[in-house]
Amino acid sequence: MKVLITGGAGFIGSHLSERYLDRGDEVYIMDDLSTGSIENIQHIKEHPKFTYYISSVINYQRTAELVDLCDVVYHLAAAVGVRLIVESPVKTIETNIRGTEIVLELAAKKRKRVLIASTSEVYGKRDHIPFREDDDLVLGPTNKGRWSYACSKAIDEFMAIAYWKEKRVPTVIARLFNTVGPRQTGRYGMVIPNFVTQALQGKEITVYGDGSQSRCFTHVADVVGALMKIIEHPEAVGEVYNIGSTQEVTIQQLAEKIKALTNSPSPIVFVPYEKAYEEGFEDMMRRVPDITKVNRLIGYAPQITLDEILLSVIDYQHSKLQERQVSPSALQF
Repeated sequence: MKVLITGGAGFIGSHLSERYLDRGDEVYIMDDLSTGSIENIQHIKEHPKFTYYISSVINYQRTAELVDLCDVVYHLAAAVGVRLIVESPVKTIETNIRGTEIVLELAAKKRKRVLIASTSEVYGKRDHIPFREDDDLVLGPTNKGRWSYACSKAIDEFMAIAYWKEKRVPTVIARLFNTVGPRQTGRYGMVIPNFVTQALQGKEITVYGDGSQSRCFTHVADVVGALMKIIEHPEAVGEVYNIGSTQEVTIQQLAEKIKALTNSPSPIVFVPYEKAYEEGFEDMMRRVPDITKVNRLIGYAPQITLDEILLSVIDYQHSKLQERQVSPSALQF
């Protein structure tokens, strides 16, 4: 099988590429490296069944060629991370909506199967837990840029379902809940890599808000396995699936766990949202998925525990910090 992954040099895209190559499939990726990194695919660049293009999905001609060539399309390219979304709302909206529109338009010509990666953010400010795929969405006001990401991804979902209903393009939507693991960067506000890096360096572990907000974290290996099963399942077409863990932890508890696992002297410091992001920033206090639907379809249940997730990130970040410390100029011959 030939697989196209937009955003393939990103955190999830690189792990997905690896898994397909291990299975013996051909993998083609596109990434403009705005949030992805060539380092994520460095170890597979020379693989005979791997081809990468440094290009945006907005490049219509290139995207058309690759969609036509491949059997299935994973559309992962998107503006991601709370910090990027708050600082660049225009880019968020343009990238997410226009990119999805192009992928679906091109897939419609040959009715290629497409998986749209969505997000738990679309549930907005819902306070009824757990979140079900058919729940109402409750977004904040339009003058809060923080909600532009959730809104743009909801529009992506509407478009994907519309293309299935009207043009019979086999689409499936995966709403991802806080996917984490090796290669994830903290550059755009991702909490676990940020906490781990701060702890390993002995810096303050900065918790935004009062730390009582909670999340459910899922290892990228569990997520990638689910995505591969969903995109190939005939009953998944036209449907939306939550993919995540139901093991809930507060952000303060998370900081304390990471501090303990790294044996770090770092103090845990609480930073008001207004100082971290912008005046009037709004957050979701809890984000817990109902995974009954995806479990019924493919038997999905996350296998990797929170402690195992944290240890995998700690090992990865520790190795990256060591690599940076050993530069060629520091070597003695």
